[in-house]
Amino acid sequence: MRPLTLDLRRIEQALLGQDNIEHYLDLASGAVLRVLPGDSAPGADEKYDVQPDRYLLIEPLAQAEVLAMHEAFLYGLDDPHAHALLSLALAGRKPLRTFDYELEKRPQVQLAWLAFQAAQLRRLALEWLQEQGLEALPQRREARP
Repeated sequence: MRPLTLDLRRIEQALLGQDNIEHYLDLASGAVLRVLPGDSAPGADEKYDVQPDRYLLIEPLAQAEVLAMHEAFLYGLDDPHAHALLSLALAGRKPLRTFDYELEKRPQVQLAWLAFQAAQLRRLALEWLQEQGLEALPQRREARP
């Protein structure tokens, strides 16, 4: 595996794909680049130093995968009232938006969801990197005075 220093949080957010923006991993620098709709992919405008394998598209999770993550959260939820409401939200129209709306009414459950989601996204990001033949190196921390 090729080790690379990168920002896992940006990869996690790219996998979540909440916006209509494409994300690419720069294999030379480890940076995650955002490409707005209508803009060309990174490296597409290069005239002299063309490196077609330098940028790797980060495909966002499919809707079914995101819903499965939400449903997995419900299996470990101890609050029966919240469980029923969130299950109903996921079964209805606009399930993710309704799920988030119901979470806003329950701050403790929302915190539990955010922790669960962060752990799942970290796992998925590491799996994605492994599938690409990459290994995340820990980021160096700035020295504090």
